[in-house]
Amino acid sequence: MEWLNILAGLAVLFFGRRLFWLFVGCVGFIAGFEIAGAALQGQSEWLILAIALGAGVLGAIASIFLQRVFVVVAGFFAGGYCLSTLAPAALHVNGETALWVTFAVGGLLGAILSVALLDPALIVLSSLAGATAVSQNIPLEPSTRTLMFVVLLVLGIVVQTGQYARETKPQRSQAAK
Repeated sequence: MEWLNILAGLAVLFFGRRLFWLFVGCVGFIAGFEIAGAALQGQSEWLILAIALGAGVLGAIASIFLQRVFVVVAGFFAGGYCLSTLAPAALHVNGETALWVTFAVGGLLGAILSVALLDPALIVLSSLAGATAVSQNIPLEPSTRTLMFVVLLVLGIVVQTGQYARETKPQRSQAAK
């Protein structure tokens, strides 16, 4: 099932800001998969997949109608997912408490960023979430995984910033007239 996380990660990595509903849906899927997998250990992978798909679809549909609310929610889950995945390895701490604390701290930071800097925050958070999802689901040595994460993060930010610049360029040139 790792390939689903990789596909969702790539979609978020390159189109997270532009297709906000896709970002929220993919983050919902990834978070649903991680949370359901941890909470339902030993259960069928199909049950976990169904829960993850349900979370993703509900998130995508709701984000269309409640975009401002879901900017904060998506920022929270993207920030929480990234920090809880990366911090324990970087800080050499293990345990469920460390996982939940880093998730909460990352979530709060992601939510605050997404409110304060909407488009740049969406670019960075979706690139972080996408790079994390892809790099964590490909079996590599830790140093290679870290390098892959950094390269994907930079690539996602560059691609989405370019898309954003092209979309806002006509607005800026019309405002100058």
